[in-house]
Amino acid sequence: MAVALLPLLAACGGNTASTASTSASGTAGAAGTAGTTKTADGVAQLTVPDGADEATKQTYIVENTLASCMKKKGFTYTPHVATAETGDSAGWADGEDYALAKKSRQKYGFGNYAPAVYPDDPNAPFSRASGRVSGKAGFTSDDDEKGFTPAQLKAYEVALSGPPAKSKWEEKIGGCEATARAAAYGPPLSAAAEKKKEDAQTEQNRANGLELNGDTQLVQLAQQFAACLTAQGIEVSTTQPTGMVDMVRLDQDVPENHFGMSKEAALPLLTKEIDISLKDLECGRKFRAAYFPKEKAHPYYGEDA
Repeated sequence: MAVALLPLLAACGGNTASTASTSASGTAGAAGTAGTTKTADGVAQLTVPDGADEATKQTYIVENTLASCMKKKGFTYTPHVATAETGDSAGWADGEDYALAKKSRQKYGFGNYAPAVYPDDPNAPFSRASGRVSGKAGFTSDDDEKGFTPAQLKAYEVALSGPPAKSKWEEKIGGCEATARAAAYGPPLSAAAEKKKEDAQTEQNRANGLELNGDTQLVQLAQQFAACLTAQGIEVSTTQPTGMVDMVRLDQDVPENHFGMSKEAALPLLTKEIDISLKDLECGRKFRAAYFPKEKAHPYYGEDA
């Protein structure tokens, strides 16, 4: 889930990648948090928190490269990366981090109604102040585009994402986003190589799913998890370990306009969701404690095993 929330990003060529990598490996500010420095030409650059994993480092490279690339094009881009302190870790959503999830769910439930009830709370999942989406889309606090005329805004967007495609079939990553993606993840593959890579990943994912769903310990714990949910009055739609990890959260019947609801309408729904989310967390505590270490050894996404 957390990977799915990463922006489609990329970078501008030259020695940008090495610049971003150097910045991303700099000394962090407070322990476990990111600090900000500036290059000689005044470009803001984030420093990576201590102990960050490879995916997190790549996100920082993306953001720092975007800032450098946009500067070369004559624009300011303020790099943003939501931190664990604002709940950006996937643990708040799927319960991998029990303590973090409990703290979040006690107030925000699964996050479906939190934006409507707490729109200005930076810790509320998906609120306009949370920065829960990596990249500019989730942050409204900078003034990078303040005062732009329509023409200037269009130029900014072209610099950031490339010129608009003539049709949806021609859409592709461009501009500084293309540069940033290349800096963090390497140059794009050919169509044939990309297809081969995707096929290999699909097959590996299928094998990993079979491995997890066939694990005796996980199967037993999943059955206990399901029995606990049923006793709490919560419907169980699957007992496969790969499905149960976030089954309750994904099975919620949520209105399409849930983020845009009024606070008055969303509050009772949030109260109900908090109760369900905490029951899910407690019922699945032993299961998740066993599941996630094994899932890290056999990374899996989806339910197509």
